Amino acid sequence: MSRACLVALLLVLMTLVEPIAAESPRNDRVLVIAHRGASAWLPEHTLAAYARGVADGADMIEPDLVPTRDGVLVARHESGIDGTTDVADHPEFADRRTRRQIEGREVEGWFTEDFTLAELKTLRAREPLPQLRGTQHDGRFEIATLAEIIELVAAEAAKAGRLVGIAPEIKHSTYFRERGLPLEDVLLATLAAHPYTRRAPVWVQSFEIANLRYLRTKLGNRHTNIRLLQLIGRPEDKPAGQALGKRLRYADMLSPKALRDIAEYAHAIGVPSRSYMAVDAAGELAMPTSLVRDAHAAGLDVIAYTFRPENQFLPRSLWLGDDPRVRNGSGSIAEIRAHLDAGIDGFFTDDPALGREAVRDR
Repeated sequence: MSRACLVALLLVLMTLVEPIAAESPRNDRVLVIAHRGASAWLPEHTLAAYARGVADGADMIEPDLVPTRDGVLVARHESGIDGTTDVADHPEFADRRTRRQIEGREVEGWFTEDFTLAELKTLRAREPLPQLRGTQHDGRFEIATLAEIIELVAAEAAKAGRLVGIAPEIKHSTYFRERGLPLEDVLLATLAAHPYTRRAPVWVQSFEIANLRYLRTKLGNRHTNIRLLQLIGRPEDKPAGQALGKRLRYADMLSPKALRDIAEYAHAIGVPSRSYMAVDAAGELAMPTSLVRDAHAAGLDVIAYTFRPENQFLPRSLWLGDDPRVRNGSGSIAEIRAHLDAGIDGFFTDDPALGREAVRDR
């Protein structure tokens, strides 16, 4: 998202909540979640990135999940893989390039749902932000399955001597269900199949609503380690999968009443970083708004996404110099701490070592 779009988004959200004094988190420990692994250092959604996330102190790691043609859950930010793998370099897959309508957007490229797992395993991951993070690790890592990720986290957690949670995001649930590849029951079966995910913290995320309601019904009170997180998108956008004629926007989901409705099926909301903070005309951090307080009053945790360590992703007042590509750890820590002061209960970060430093001694 461009900086101008971000500012516009935040200004809209400001109209939904009023500035108040800082709120306290609901829990003793604020969660540091490795966003797609330690993706500031290694190509996202690779086993290496997840392992580094654990080593760098993350409480949880986040795999985004999409299906293969044969119904296996793999970790990619989207099912489109031309930007994150070397699929374009494989002439044997040239004829798989196609166009898809996904949640109202036409997308062209290669898609995981057109490949078997065996075919995807012949590809190698690439850095999706090469201009910021380089290409030195391109070609080294396979696409990982959810089962492989669970095995890795279990092993790394044992090595670290602590439980490390997993926060899988279900991507484009309605789209895949319509293609005959529903994700929810496959996810539950995969989690149930491994002893580690029967006891470790698991937070299942989605930008949709119906699938989280379905999961809440399926889980009931039997799976106390599995919690559900309702992600909030841009205020003008609508969650996919709504009944015909529904006009619910993400902006409509942030009122105190709407937050109480969310609490009927979810345990937390995930909001864009700074979206509950007031901003000035330049997009700088200012006083907190009432969103965290309202969510807490409804019984919901608030998880902020996503903190990244490069100037490009920081408020301008926190930049080091004028180059947007500069890595700026101190600026990222300052931004995270401003959010911690607002009472968030956890946050996603591309650099969990910086996230751990930000919460240390607080």
